[in-house]
Amino acid sequence: MRLPTTAAKLLAGLSILTVFVGASASKDGTRPRVEIRTELGSMVVELYNETPLHRANFLKLVREGRYDSLLWHRVIPAFMIQGGDMDSRNALSGAALGNGGPGYTVPAEFVPALIHKKGALSAARAPDQVNPEKASSGSQFYVVQGKSWQPNELQMLVERKNRGLATPRYGYTPDQIAAYTRMGGAPHLDGDYTVFGEVVEGIDLVDRIASVACDQNDRPLTDLHMYMRVLKP
Repeated sequence: MRLPTTAAKLLAGLSILTVFVGASASKDGTRPRVEIRTELGSMVVELYNETPLHRANFLKLVREGRYDSLLWHRVIPAFMIQGGDMDSRNALSGAALGNGGPGYTVPAEFVPALIHKKGALSAARAPDQVNPEKASSGSQFYVVQGKSWQPNELQMLVERKNRGLATPRYGYTPDQIAAYTRMGGAPHLDGDYTVFGEVVEGIDLVDRIASVACDQNDRPLTDLHMYMRVLKP
């Protein structure tokens, strides 16, 4: 995806988020949940309180109906399914998608405990060349399908990510290694894209969407829409 990240748009996004961060936080510490419905079924995602800016922004867009009737516009098996392009609503068949957004970005919120395991809900973003701060798209997101990783593969990945760093920043706990080994995921994205939630019901929907036929741009040949509603709080 390619999104503008001018200072004015970033400040506009921050102003919007400031209003909603406090309102979105649960007083008892429970995590908000959102239902995502499609033609192939439904799933429920839980939003992490550890990433309050992303949580608040996602809830705001859901409550405003901004995601309703948007497409899952990029599907790559054994990797992820992506949606949230504001230009995908009523998009012509075969049109290239992936650049639409609400006109602002969200500052990165990297939390080492939150990884790209299967079912992770994460924010898409523009590439490093034009987005060195790794700010997230204001609306585009993806859900990880991924693949299984063996402990030695994860160790090689960690060594590669830490290469050249004065102080190593990357590493996995035994539980995280077990998650990638048992569930699978996309660990190469850790520390580069913000993970702000996870699928807690209906994970099989990710597999169904990931299996649909797509064109050369990874867009499903048959349009798949999304509709969302906040379940709690």
